[in-house]
Amino acid sequence: MNKSTGLLEKALGHEFTDRALLQQALTHRSAGSRNNERLEFLGDAILGGVVAEELYRRYPQASEGKLSRLRSRLVRRESLTDIAQLLDVGQYLTLGPGERRSGGHHRDSILSDAVEALFGAVYLDGGFAVCKRCILALFEEKLSSLPHVAFLKDAKTRLQEYLQSRQKSLPEYAVTSVSGEAHAQFFKVSCMISDFDVPATSGQGGSRRQAEQQAAERMLAQLDTG
Repeated sequence: MNKSTGLLEKALGHEFTDRALLQQALTHRSAGSRNNERLEFLGDAILGGVVAEELYRRYPQASEGKLSRLRSRLVRRESLTDIAQLLDVGQYLTLGPGERRSGGHHRDSILSDAVEALFGAVYLDGGFAVCKRCILALFEEKLSSLPHVAFLKDAKTRLQEYLQSRQKSLPEYAVTSVSGEAHAQFFKVSCMISDFDVPATSGQGGSRRQAEQQAAERMLAQLDTG
């Protein structure tokens, strides 16, 4: 690990008894065989269960489908990356030489996986109750600011439904550029609607889907769909 983990443990609300567990949770597979992949698997399952239980408690009238959409929004990579940045996880990671050179300390996939691994490590070191308390504390702001269920559909779906309800043609998405290495590509995408006199919007992201979603979100805002 790159520095003392005292602040990280304080932010997690748990001081590790088994220091090796913490070290493993912060070790990427590029750094050796004793890495955080198994802990990530465990932490992912625990996170999903804790969030599901909390949503079940907070939304007693919500259907299974609505609860699933709420859970998906909370446990997706973007949310975990936010948590990783809050904890400043990147500075504690142990990476192989190649990942260090390519900026792995800041890569969303590595950061989000490390957060799940940390949850797995907290569970093994402190038990379920401690891990649940840790997860709920870190996700409280996101739990308290969830949007209305109607807005949980992704932007592309909402844009398509908006246009279909007005019998308009569907949006056209086009990749305008792709940059970066094969393992870390960056996409730029445009979104155009021929039936509306509005300019095309653009989106960007680490995948074509992510870029299309951003372009669709911007188109929705431009159309002022409410």
